[in-house]
Amino acid sequence: MIVLDTHVLVWLRLGSERLGPRARQVAEEAWRAGDAAVSAISFWEIAMLQESGRLTLRHDLDSWRDTLLDEGLLEIPVDGRCGIRAACLADFHGDPADRIIVAASLEGHRLLTSDRRILDWQGPLVRLNARV
Repeated sequence: MIVLDTHVLVWLRLGSERLGPRARQVAEEAWRAGDAAVSAISFWEIAMLQESGRLTLRHDLDSWRDTLLDEGLLEIPVDGRCGIRAACLADFHGDPADRIIVAASLEGHRLLTSDRRILDWQGPLVRLNARV
């Protein structure tokens, strides 16, 4: 499964050129195959971006989320096990949303991200650079 980091989901859906061509292809193929997911925390992050005025979506976020899920995007819940894994990430920075996204990706998934702190982390995460 491909887990899309929050910014990758936004870039993919808004057609941003920040998402590299290879990354776009990987994400779109995974989505068509029913193999693309996001952590539930990504919707919280997007809501926070909207509330702060740093992101504007054409639709309300609940409707947008419902549409994404109806179109085949999978949502990885944030449960106690994920929370424990997130807290125990060795030598990882303190951003709680990043910790949860990484923890959700550790179950044999690949994380598509451009976050340099995640890409450079030495932990046991399979990651793909979203800029390529």
